[in-house]
Amino acid sequence: MFKVTKRGDNRLDIELSGRLDSDEMKTALDDLIDQSEAIENGKMLYDIIDFNMPSMNAIAIELSRIPELFGLIKKYSKIAVLSDTNWIKKASELEGMLIPGLDIKAFDREQRDKAETWLESEGA
Repeated sequence: MFKVTKRGDNRLDIELSGRLDSDEMKTALDDLIDQSEAIENGKMLYDIIDFNMPSMNAIAIELSRIPELFGLIKKYSKIAVLSDTNWIKKASELEGMLIPGLDIKAFDREQRDKAETWLESEGA
């Protein structure tokens, strides 16, 4: 499951659980791109409930849309990642270090309130 919920003019929440197949990946990316269209200096709360590697076909769909995804990521300045998996948290924060203008901070899933506070704070 990949659920995108708009929480205001410049905020999206994403929930990810389970394994995505190619149809789910296409639908998820379409929804993410559509709901991000008018966002500037946006914030995102990404809740990774239960991560499973997507199918190979789903990965191929994602790779085919890399140019769109790079354009999309420029619409966001802060992303809070909720996960109970250490490697996902570390990889998320590393990604934030590699993308100019994007601050990504990872939290345990039980720290949702702390993540929300960080997202709404000024600066990094």
